[in-house]
Amino acid sequence: MQAQPQPAHTTAPSAAAWLDMLQASGRVAFSTGQAQAALGTSAEATQAALRRLKVRGKLAVPMRGFHVIVPPEYRALGCRPAEQFVPELMAHLEQPWHVGLLSAAALHGAAHQVPQYLQVVVAQARRAIVCGGVQVDFVVRHDVAQTPTLQRNTATGVLSVATPEATAFELVAYPERCGYLSNVATVLRDLAERLDAALLLAEARRVPLAWVQRLGFLLDLAETAELAEPLHELVGPRALVVPLATWRPMTGAPRDARWRLALNEEVEVDQ
Repeated sequence: MQAQPQPAHTTAPSAAAWLDMLQASGRVAFSTGQAQAALGTSAEATQAALRRLKVRGKLAVPMRGFHVIVPPEYRALGCRPAEQFVPELMAHLEQPWHVGLLSAAALHGAAHQVPQYLQVVVAQARRAIVCGGVQVDFVVRHDVAQTPTLQRNTATGVLSVATPEATAFELVAYPERCGYLSNVATVLRDLAERLDAALLLAEARRVPLAWVQRLGFLLDLAETAELAEPLHELVGPRALVVPLATWRPMTGAPRDARWRLALNEEVEVDQ
């Protein structure tokens, strides 16, 4: 009687071997649950294995339950650069997002005072992440899912980045997160060559009118009248007067009739 073939037994990989497999497939991060399923171990054993890898510098944990694989070239940094793991992090959180503000401006070529952290725009408030020498700063924008974006390739994947036009409006919407208005005006001067007047006007029709008023004024200040003029036509003479700087009182501040602004902050464009 011929012996029946026995079913093959598969052995779950070690944690270190599994990391190598993930990296070979292009992955840079994973959740604790994914690790437990792949390793076939208990929750306690999985956590212990991951802790050992972290102690050896092979893993970083920017957020509870989410782990970043750290290759040798980034061990001194203690983490991968943020742009390499943020796409997988946001997929893990299942939230709409994009890179915005100064970080987006830098990716579009306006590199004046590039922040030392990655600014990520999300729909709900989140605490900043510190992972080794890397920081991710979250900015809340409730219409983030409707904000126009484009895709930028990185060494490990694809970043969602606000378009130059959306970036321009985010800079004036969150100046306190961008070095305040003089820095915003300087960045806008550098960003202007990437802005399309028609796309800027389309975005202006979607965002709060106060953002349009402030952006138009700063574009005039940066001597980019060809971009500012279509916005001025949108503002019109009946717009409410709003403060240029939202953090200062507007009482007694001189008015700018063109943009319907209370000029309660002095703005200078760096040369």
